[in-house]
Amino acid sequence: MKKRTLIAEELDAAGIKVQYDEHVKRILSSRQVLARILQGAVSEYAGCCAEEITEWIEPGIEVSRVPVKPGGKRDNELLITGDNTESKVPGEGSLTYDIRFRALLPGQSKPAAVKLLLNVEAQKKFYQKYHIVTRGIFYGARMLSEQLDREFTASDYDELKKVYSIWICMNAPKHIGNAMSEYRIAKQDLIGAIPEQQASYDKLSVVIICLNEEAPEGNYAKLHGFLNTLLSPAMDAAEKERLLAENYGLVMEQELGKELRQMCNLSEAIEERGIKKGLKRGLKQGKAQGRAQGRAQGIQLAKAVIRLAGEGKNEEEISAACHITVNSVREILSD
Repeated sequence: MKKRTLIAEELDAAGIKVQYDEHVKRILSSRQVLARILQGAVSEYAGCCAEEITEWIEPGIEVSRVPVKPGGKRDNELLITGDNTESKVPGEGSLTYDIRFRALLPGQSKPAAVKLLLNVEAQKKFYQKYHIVTRGIFYGARMLSEQLDREFTASDYDELKKVYSIWICMNAPKHIGNAMSEYRIAKQDLIGAIPEQQASYDKLSVVIICLNEEAPEGNYAKLHGFLNTLLSPAMDAAEKERLLAENYGLVMEQELGKELRQMCNLSEAIEERGIKKGLKRGLKQGKAQGRAQGRAQGIQLAKAVIRLAGEGKNEEEISAACHITVNSVREILSD
């Protein structure tokens, strides 16, 4: 049994509106997409394959404070949870990021080893009333200052994590074409030399990626070819999915995991159980509307439990989300 991946569903839903604000944010929030952006734009991931990078991106997502539906258990399906996209610092006002998330450095797997905090922003055009690099520096600076009492406390500044603010500018003018620039903190010795490891001061990078799908093909880097295909408003969705799969390795369809297949096969039986439970509750109420209300509540509860279990939630998480006991969760899932 196969299912379409989340990125395939998002591309279908977006169609020619792929560059519209809400669509582009959801598409860019795919782990498959983010892994390829990190591969091509973040030096720490140079030489790593996209499949490896998905292992180092934290699971789940929040995009501009609007939660995206969770993915399955497979790495290329999981979205990212991300940090709260709204930044509030006393005395500094508030701002809302498009996408925020955390990632481990290559080869590291412990939560305490998280080293990079990242932000991805989408712009429909390059020229704004401000310079994008200036806004990127501001976003990065906020991501640094917010780490106090989160990533480090008191004067333990060595625990400050490096931040990346990555800006994807669609429809760049032809004189810029497909381009990418990085702005970062660097060291310049003016008199003598102060010995210092680069990791101590290399804490903020702003990367601007300009896209122009009409630029000559020779002007394409691999990342630009990928993003121009992904975000093209003119390309047919089916053709786009074919090219992304064949040229860039995006997974558009996959086998359902064993657990998820079992959930699908059991769904009708569990729904029927929910109907029976609802009927029982309705009869106890002794009201005419109890039957219909109880039936609907039972179905809704059973479906919610199935959905959360299929998303990989454990019994405690399902219990809290559905406001029922852990035993009730087990009872529904055991049938």
